[in-house]
Amino acid sequence: CNHWNYNECKTAFGWNLEQWLYFGGYPGAAPFVENENSWKRYITDSLIETVLARDVLQMSKITKPVLLRHLFALAAVLPAQCVSYTKMLGQLHDAGNTTTLAHYLKLLDSAFLVSGLELFSRNKIRKRGSSPKLVLWNNALVNALSTKTFDQAMADTAWRGRLVENAVGAALCNNLNSIEYAVTYWREGNYEVDYIVTRGSETWAIEVKSGVSKKVNGLTRFLNHYPDAKPLIIGSQGIPLEEYFSKPPAQWLV
Repeated sequence: CNHWNYNECKTAFGWNLEQWLYFGGYPGAAPFVENENSWKRYITDSLIETVLARDVLQMSKITKPVLLRHLFALAAVLPAQCVSYTKMLGQLHDAGNTTTLAHYLKLLDSAFLVSGLELFSRNKIRKRGSSPKLVLWNNALVNALSTKTFDQAMADTAWRGRLVENAVGAALCNNLNSIEYAVTYWREGNYEVDYIVTRGSETWAIEVKSGVSKKVNGLTRFLNHYPDAKPLIIGSQGIPLEEYFSKPPAQWLV
């Protein structure tokens, strides 16, 4: 049962897009949205702690449960951002080594909490140790651990842009079968494409435009390298956000 999408929350609770971008897709938390402190406590105590303390620990032997929590908290403050393992090691106490961090990221992915997307490579040999792009599967996980209120989050253009980009990535992770599809990102120097989706020999390059001025030359450069890839722009200059989130991601991959 996936995290609830925009259409489900709009139908069940009458939420608009801004509310869904902030409160995410946990129906059990919906009654608490009028009191944001209660909502944050519910998400943190009933959902995050339950999954980290019980579900993940049952999947695999965790030698450093505190590190697992700290890694999740770090991802929550850096949604849709590429973070090198070296930087993670510098910010996390008793982090061990990159192998441990990569393993814990895989566990968080298996628990439908956080994915560390790999760098895109047309051949299957990926750059070992490349910086993962952290995508949380539900924006509630981001905002419950943030000090920003709903109004502050929506007024902060840069933060709202992160929430939009993370929500697009979360929709891809939630809805595209990992056996059929692969979701990665692409970067070359200062050029970047937010998400790359592949299925067999097909490739889609997805750029998210959240209203913040952002050059599209990363997309242009990627298409120069891979002219058979299909570009997809979401947000301003492309598919309107509300329209994009109203359909399953696979319907846009044509």
